[in-house]
Amino acid sequence: MKLVYVFDAYCGWSHGFTATLREITTRHPDLPVEVVSGGLFTGGRRVPIREFGYVQEANAQIAEQTGALFGEAYERLIADGSFVMDSEAAARGVAAVRQVAPHRAAELATALQHAFYVDGLSLSEAATYRTVAQTAGLDADAVVAAFEAPEAQTAAHADFRRAAQHGVSGFPTLLAVDGEHVVPLALGHATADEVDRRLVNLN
Repeated sequence: MKLVYVFDAYCGWSHGFTATLREITTRHPDLPVEVVSGGLFTGGRRVPIREFGYVQEANAQIAEQTGALFGEAYERLIADGSFVMDSEAAARGVAAVRQVAPHRAAELATALQHAFYVDGLSLSEAATYRTVAQTAGLDADAVVAAFEAPEAQTAAHADFRRAAQHGVSGFPTLLAVDGEHVVPLALGHATADEVDRRLVNLN
């Protein structure tokens, strides 16, 4: 059995799930975790953040329910309103770090969310991936090269298709996958204890 974590790096609720994901991977170090990007802000949804009038209200709810932190640099982005969240670019970045350090995919996915939601860095910029890679002790040149390579876009689109094939329409979603058997463990929000109870019921 493995876990499949379907998230979007620009999804606030995925950011809120960080602590739960970290705790689950700590409790179950032998359980493989695959990270799949969803396409929350693609196509016509790639618009200035000011057009999503609910963002600050949603973030307050996320912080209250999950304890997630939203940094001052990020708050300035929201206040300015011109920033465009591009989930395809973010998915290319996830594919890049996953390629360079596949066994650290879950950890690095949360690092990318920290880069945006705390440090206010764009997940469309190569410089962000250089910073994340350096902080994580990875080969920063390799991560940036992977982000800029055409294969990253192919990988991003493959992720979007895989999320759809699993029937995932909301983020984050944590799945237990055993061959053809797929069981949802968390949809949107869950504590590590809740996920654990569901895992135990599978055994």
